[in-house]
Amino acid sequence: MGIYFITVRSVTVGQQAENVMRKGGISCSLQRTPKWMEEQGCGYCLRLRTADVTPAVQLLRVAQVPFRRVYEQGSDGEVREVRL
Repeated sequence: MGIYFITVRSVTVGQQAENVMRKGGISCSLQRTPKWMEEQGCGYCLRLRTADVTPAVQLLRVAQVPFRRVYEQGSDGEVREVRL
């Protein structure tokens, strides 16, 4: 099972996104963005399980919470950007 990261521009936006997801029944954790994801200046990300990524992105879009990118880290350790 892979892990997904949704990057956001600031801790404030990350907290808004975390609240939206929790209200929507999606478990996630807000954390500092790993160094390899910081090329766009994204300092924070939400980490969540594979099964929750599509509904999480939909909730963020409906609530108009801006996010930058979505990354998947597969069981092989490989990280790739995904488009949803």
